[in-house]
Amino acid sequence: MIGEILGNRYEITEKIGGGGMSIVYKAKCNLLKRYVAVKILRREFVTDKDLIENFKRESQSAASMSHPNIVNVYDVGETEEIYYIVMEFVEGKTLKELIVEKGNLSNKETIYYARHIAFALKHAHDNHIIHRDIKPHNILITEDNRAKVTDFGIALAANSSTIVNKGSIIGSVHYFSPEQARGGYTDEKSDLYSLGVVMYEMVTGRLPFDGDSPINVALMHVQEEAIQLSVINPNISKGLEEVVLKLMKKDQAERYQNTSELISDLDKLKANLKEDLQIESNSLANSPTKIISVVKDEDIKKNVKRSNPKKKKNNDKIVIASAIILALAVTVVALFSFFAIEDFLKDFFVNEEVTIPDFIGMDITNVEKQIRELELNLIINERYDSLVEEEAVISQQPEKGMIVKKGFDVSVVISKGARLIEVPDLVFKSVNDVPFILKNVGLEEGEITYEFSSLPIGTVITQSPRAEIEVAENTKINYVVSKGPEIVTLIMPNLVGTSIESSKATLGRLGLRLGSVREEDSADYDAGIVTSQSVAATTEIEEGTVVNLVVSKKKEVTEPPTKTRTIEINLGNLSGTVHVQIFRILEEENKEIFSKHHNIDTEGTVIRVSIAGTGVQSFDIYIDGVKEEIPLVLQF
Repeated sequence: MIGEILGNRYEITEKIGGGGMSIVYKAKCNLLKRYVAVKILRREFVTDKDLIENFKRESQSAASMSHPNIVNVYDVGETEEIYYIVMEFVEGKTLKELIVEKGNLSNKETIYYARHIAFALKHAHDNHIIHRDIKPHNILITEDNRAKVTDFGIALAANSSTIVNKGSIIGSVHYFSPEQARGGYTDEKSDLYSLGVVMYEMVTGRLPFDGDSPINVALMHVQEEAIQLSVINPNISKGLEEVVLKLMKKDQAERYQNTSELISDLDKLKANLKEDLQIESNSLANSPTKIISVVKDEDIKKNVKRSNPKKKKNNDKIVIASAIILALAVTVVALFSFFAIEDFLKDFFVNEEVTIPDFIGMDITNVEKQIRELELNLIINERYDSLVEEEAVISQQPEKGMIVKKGFDVSVVISKGARLIEVPDLVFKSVNDVPFILKNVGLEEGEITYEFSSLPIGTVITQSPRAEIEVAENTKINYVVSKGPEIVTLIMPNLVGTSIESSKATLGRLGLRLGSVREEDSADYDAGIVTSQSVAATTEIEEGTVVNLVVSKKKEVTEPPTKTRTIEINLGNLSGTVHVQIFRILEEENKEIFSKHHNIDTEGTVIRVSIAGTGVQSFDIYIDGVKEEIPLVLQF
């Protein structure tokens, strides 16, 4: 598949993985100028019509999801019996690789990744999509330490018969729920069981069930209980162990009923790992529905008759006696007050008065000191306030300057400092949702900027501060929003008549890509000259467009056969020794082909010379350096 282009868009560059039903390649999207992962259904499944139909339907469902903890599915297609899914290309490693690398993960790491996976499953389940193949191999850990669930689509398309019959996919049996192993009904709680197995492996570094055959492992899921996690890893949090055990209950009704329940417990553990969660059984909540008779009047009367009538009479007597005693007490108090009221009022009005100071902004320690000195009573209340320092007074009652008696109550509200809020994850969220997300948690929108990116228009690309750190209430959160991919257009140049080297340079300079180069015979152009191009000149095209070229082949020149002619040079009117030269007349420079010093007296007056050549050629003859006026022309 390397070098193939699917859908006139996705250029396969390398193989990066594979599974029982598919092979995964890295590819370049020539339209959006980004790398993607392309998952291609293996050839042996293309004849299974039911599987193909499920593959198409479920892949489309997977493509409809968008969540930061799910690997995005961008496209689904087929060409020439090649069925493929185009997904987000994630740099990083699988959770399985991370577990093997570290041996086992800490409580904190396990909770961190489990929450990400649970958020992904919640989004899927809310969209009525069940994964059915949750395992560490299908969890990608990005370079910024985010867990992303993948393999939605093909995993869904694999029904129970496929899983049983295809030996290459049976490896997932280590993470099957008991109902999957039995071929029974699977639902959201089946995914939660598989997540429990994944968490078990994260904490302990080993699988809860393993055997010498897939069937044995499947039977263990149905019949046996796993070794307690704390036996393998004594450092596991008790609360975390309880969560895993509830996820791995054999009976679906006894597990968490949905991801929201699981996330709630994981959030509690995240806040306090030492917290001993009270994990309640679901057996009562899921007992069969019963019909209860309507409560009738006679039932109420029967209930009343059960009460003790003697006890009612005794109660009446007690009430009467209490009323008499209360009346006597009131009389005594009134008499006492009559004689003591004068002394009481005297003591009250002569009590020393004090002026309330200004406590606003003062540290509570200093307030307490002044209150003691003034002989007042201090009542302290607290509240979060991002504008007032911790332990400083926000408000007071009575206000400053008021005059009160000693012993009077003074109430102050002191600041607990800024309330810390965990920054929500805005990345991949719609810009329209961000204001509501921030307002709901007590944060505000900061600076909003826009950049080109491969993400859809209006999607948040990055944020500052980043997600999951704690900041003060009302902190402004800045974020960057995608403007979509930047599309640069240009005019296609005319490459016909230029050399292939020059054409390559022109394409590179303009940001265009050279596609195929095919050689063809041409009567009009020399070898290596472009004779046609796939994109017509002056056409408006996008940067990165692939341009194919046709180049003229090198012409094979057939040399005519060489012939020899013999000429005679008559020197009859000369005597003695003469120097005879013959030059072949050429375009660039004449070439000497004969030179001889000839003695006429001893060798005669005629010189015979054999000359080789082809076609019609001209020659200059020199005698003693003097050129004959008329060149010699020979036809070979």
